[in-house]
Amino acid sequence: MSQQSYPSPLPGGGTAGELALTFDRARPLRLLIVPALFDEANRLRRLTVEVMRRLDAAGIDSALPDLPGCNESLQPLDAQTVATWRAAMAAAAAWFGATHVLALRGGAALVPPGLPGWHYAPAKGSAILRQMLRARIVAAREAGVNESQDELLALGLVEGLELSGHRLGPGLLADLRDLAPEPGDRITTIDQDMLGGAGLWLRAEPDESREQADALAAILAIGMKPAA
Repeated sequence: MSQQSYPSPLPGGGTAGELALTFDRARPLRLLIVPALFDEANRLRRLTVEVMRRLDAAGIDSALPDLPGCNESLQPLDAQTVATWRAAMAAAAAWFGATHVLALRGGAALVPPGLPGWHYAPAKGSAILRQMLRARIVAAREAGVNESQDELLALGLVEGLELSGHRLGPGLLADLRDLAPEPGDRITTIDQDMLGGAGLWLRAEPDESREQADALAAILAIGMKPAA
């Protein structure tokens, strides 16, 4: 396992180096993993890495790139939009020579076109946004402040908004309202019941499940390797 950088396009032209966690031995089968969004990415990171380890043992390379503005990225999150994230994932797919793609939760709406692969428990941006708004409202209520989803969103669409420790710009907030996975003819959906147990993104803190990692890695390995 190592870290590599890939050139992510900047809105005004040029590129910025973004990091990706990789298992890269220059093998022919190469999986791009589009991460989940915001806190769900943190809760699913251990599962993702464990799946990558299992794929490495099965002879499959993989790359988990940072979205611009997230994790180790030096780009400001409040300057990002769905378009910049999609461009970044397309650049990562090309840079790492991806042959397949796995998108986690909200990342299913950022998948580069043309690649075969999977959406794992795909989620709409509106659902993720509602969860983050609810978390802010609950925290504000505990501090004696009353806020509403409609008022917060109206403010955010003009000035941006701090949600769950993430500073989201007006453009990204507007995009999230309409963001939805776009399944294609070459994309298969992996529902949570195929892995067993509840989704790890539902837990309050990052956690792991060997059983779910085994199940997800097996689905991917079988799907990527041609029949003998």
